[in-house]
Amino acid sequence: MFAVIGAGAWGTALAVHLAKAGCAARIWDIDRAHLHQLADDRENRRYLPGVPLPGAVKLAEELEAATDKAECVLVVTPSSALRETFRRLKPLLTAGTRICCASKGLEVETGLLAHQVAEQELGPDYPLAAVSGPTFATEVAAGRPAAITVASRQRGQALWLARKLNAGALRAYVSDDLVGAEVGGATKNVIAIAAGASDGLGYGANARAALICRGLAEIVRLGASLGAEADSFMGLAGLGDLVLAGGRGIPCRRGDP
Repeated sequence: MFAVIGAGAWGTALAVHLAKAGCAARIWDIDRAHLHQLADDRENRRYLPGVPLPGAVKLAEELEAATDKAECVLVVTPSSALRETFRRLKPLLTAGTRICCASKGLEVETGLLAHQVAEQELGPDYPLAAVSGPTFATEVAAGRPAAITVASRQRGQALWLARKLNAGALRAYVSDDLVGAEVGGATKNVIAIAAGASDGLGYGANARAALICRGLAEIVRLGASLGAEADSFMGLAGLGDLVLAGGRGIPCRRGDP
């Protein structure tokens, strides 16, 4: 059983996918009104409209109920909420509970990656696995083909989670480069914003391609300085995520703040 912490689009999509793969999931969110809406409608109308929640997806108002007897706690909150989430989870975890994070981003105040925040709050007994890669929540929830990376310094943990996620049209690949997976996920939106600004200025496809290519080079240099393997950025959590985000771009127009 999975405890999914965070009822946004991606958390809901992962819970739906896990249910279709034969795994029960309990969703918890800090917003109780949002949980009530999910329970009443059996659909996340706010973040993932049009996708019904399978019967194997349950809603839990209390964090304790969500994590009770969970094999894996899957954290899918905004990166700004990771520290507080790990802090609240710590007294509820038991020996053998797996911790996975599908959130992307750096902690603003410290610049730390998700696994570093987890280490500070949970200690060494709960090594983190990260889920990253080119995945729009709507497409994963709809069962369209997609591929992701599951990264962990504990290969057995990454393999276990990959087997659970590897179902239907979703394929999960394993990596031991946790830093590379997290850096790729945290930085790709910077390039996506630049690509959107370029489009808004009318610079065209050539400029977009140059931004994505040179943006990847900067990401590789940053990742290597933080201890990542350069080759990791040629995979799903690096180039794959960058192509997905940069190819769509985050639109900006003249006059936008």
